[in-house]
Amino acid sequence: MKIRPEQLGAHLQRDLLPAYIISGDEPLLAQESADALRYAARQRGFSERDVFYGDGKFDWDQLYNEANALSLFAEKKIIEINIGNGKPGDKGSKAICELCANPNPDNLLLIIVPKLERAAQNSQWVKSIESLGAHVQVWPITAEQLPRWIKQRLQNSGIAANQEAVQILAERVEGNLLAATQEIEKLKLLSVDGKVDAITMSSVVADSARYNLFEFVDKILMGDAQSAARSLRGLQNEGTDAVPLLWSITRELRILVKASEQVARGEHSDWALKNAGVWEKRLPLFRRALKRCSGAHLRMLMYQAGAIDQAIKGIRKADVWDEMTTLVLSFAGSQILKPSNVKLLIEN
Repeated sequence: MKIRPEQLGAHLQRDLLPAYIISGDEPLLAQESADALRYAARQRGFSERDVFYGDGKFDWDQLYNEANALSLFAEKKIIEINIGNGKPGDKGSKAICELCANPNPDNLLLIIVPKLERAAQNSQWVKSIESLGAHVQVWPITAEQLPRWIKQRLQNSGIAANQEAVQILAERVEGNLLAATQEIEKLKLLSVDGKVDAITMSSVVADSARYNLFEFVDKILMGDAQSAARSLRGLQNEGTDAVPLLWSITRELRILVKASEQVARGEHSDWALKNAGVWEKRLPLFRRALKRCSGAHLRMLMYQAGAIDQAIKGIRKADVWDEMTTLVLSFAGSQILKPSNVKLLIEN
């Protein structure tokens, strides 16, 4: 079974299947889909949650043992597997197929992966999950779809906005759904009687903060390591949560990884970037980043981002902001990767 994210809520009200896979490169929609599944599972008595990261070092036998282990308190549990590259390998594929062939009624299997290529979608392990449960495919919101998506989000938040106001926000966020959601949260606090016109929208999205997410990401893409590091420190000092910052960085990295793979196959860089979801007026920034970062370097950055995500979730011990700074500097082209050297770069 395949389900679109907007269908998931109604589906979960009716049923909860033994297994789900969420795939896609739009982090906000993927995260919201995962949150909805976890909430529905908790409502049905799945009070425990085991989280695994299926990278190259992962012991897939551990997953099989955990899935069949009896809980001390006989609790139902969610078994969640994050596969950052979308490739579980032979051992992982076999383990997932075995879990789906012999499902434990006290377990809910949830697998989260980036966008799957056609070959991966037709693989046996994906088909096994789809046969037992459902595949939630998260597709990027196109430029044409974005105003309608924003309008629906505003309505869900109790805000009535005219079309001009919606268009202003759409042009401001340029496809970044997380940024759009943050702006809508501000509007909930600042709008009068739940109504927003073009003037109100313009004043809100102008952003009164000294440092903002849009400029921060642009500085990284531009290759301005020193300014990007300063912006990161400014955002931290203003109380910005690390999660939306990491999501925004990861979003751009995924676009560049996809584009670099297509360029390596002989496609023109502009076509590859547009095909990866880059808006026309942001092409110059992404061109610079694509020229600066090799495919191997981009994949290394994705790995770094995954490690930071684990630290944010408490799965590994690390200084999140130090590692974020290292990631930003590396993405922006700086060779200064040691956190001990970062302070000098920021304060100069």
